[in-house]
Formats: sequence, C-alpha cells, structure tokens
Amino acid sequence: MTRVLLLGGVGDALRLARRLGPEHLYSLAGLGKVPEDLSCRVRVGGFGGAEGLADFIRTEGFDLLLDVTHPYAAQISANAAAAARLAGVPCWALRRPGWQPQPGDDWREVADWAALVSALAPFRKPLFTLGREPLAHLDEIPVHQHWTLRLLDAQPEHPRARCIAARGPFALEDERTLFANEGFDVLISKNSGGNATEAKLQVARERGLPVLILQRPPLPEVERSFADPDTLWQALQPLLRDSR
Repeated sequence: MTRVLLLGGVGDALRLARRLGPEHLYSLAGLGKVPEDLSCRVRVGGFGGAEGLADFIRTEGFDLLLDVTHPYAAQISANAAAAARLAGVPCWALRRPGWQPQPGDDWREVADWAALVSALAPFRKPLFTLGREPLAHLDEIPVHQHWTLRLLDAQPEHPRARCIAARGPFALEDERTLFANEGFDVLISKNSGGNATEAKLQVARERGLPVLILQRPPLPEVERSFADPDTLWQALQPLLRDSR
C-alpha cells in the first residue's frame, strides 16, 4: 500500500487532499480553518525540522512525501527534501511557475525586506499582499505612508495601517473596485504564480501602478517536480491504484 504524506496550505494542496482517502495524511503548517470535507486524515503544526519530519514518516509508515507548499515556503521545502532523504522515501514537489511581466507592466524586483523598504520610500499608499511578514514592521511605517495589508486572518486595528482579512481567489472586478476605492499607488507582491491572485497584477497594469515583486527563494531538488497540481495527480494515479 502506497501511503502519502501531503504537505501544503489551502490552495493547490487542498485540491489534492480532497481526492485522497483515509490512509493518507494532509499536513497543514500554516494558519487557517481546517477543512471539514476531507476523507484523508488532517494534521496541523510543524514536525521539528527535517529530522522530526523524517521520524514521523518512518513511524507512521508513509511511502511518498508530497511538497505542495507555497513557492516562498523555502524552509519547509528544504526540510521536506532532507527528511525524505533521511527516511528513504521519494519526495515529489509542486513547483508552480512564476508570473511573467506583460506589456505595460512596471515590475521592480526586490531581494528582501530591506530592499523593499528602500524601493517603497517614494510611495504613500501601498497595498501589501505578502502574507503576515509586514505585521512585524507596522511600527516602522514612515510618517508619509499608510499601509494596507491583505492577509488570511483578521488583525487588531492600527492607526497607520488597514488589514483586510480575505482569502483568494480574487475576481478581477472586485480587485478593480478595491484599487479604485483605496487609491493605492504601488502594489507589493510575491511572485506566487497561478491564477487565484493574479487579477491584482492586471489591475496594477491597467492603472499604471508599479509592482514591487519579492524574489523567489531557491528551492531544493527533488525526485520529481510538477508545474501544476493536475499533472502531479495524474502521476500519482498508478501508485494509488496499486495501493487498493
């Protein structure tokens, strides 16, 4: 029986998890409501690094590790690849291609938070779509700026920032309305790829807004990598059929 340990969030990984049976495990490392419509088992929380994950794989008897975490979850992906080697099981990964700039885009790539802050200096009303990282820097907001942060979970009110709790996918017309109502003058984004949150880039293009793009981190080599979840699922089918 081929038993799968699926590491992921609530996007592509959840699509895969909904197709897995009770002999498999879906592990959520991040925040968010645990889905209740799954046949597979669900686990929330970390493993204690690569060695802890390897011990868990061996103890629970998993045969395949699937890394379907976010493209910027570099530490989790590194731990997954190392744990698979330690446990002697293959690691497959979703390596979703990043977005590519289109005609009319004004993308400015930044390497880290320090570079982002420097590039952000001329602007007044940025929209951050980086997840939780900006929360650690709310006390550093320059006097001429007011930040808007879009993230999964609600946050306390802040005099210099607005936090929008929202989960994609985001419709194009909704994004147009948000940008028009709030008057953003710059968008800050990860290059996540996929279509769930891509509409914001089209709106920035339409409005002639610069986009500060956080560089993707390097990810480890694995036994097999896939550009989309459907291709990964098709490759998984023979293993799952053999386990029945």
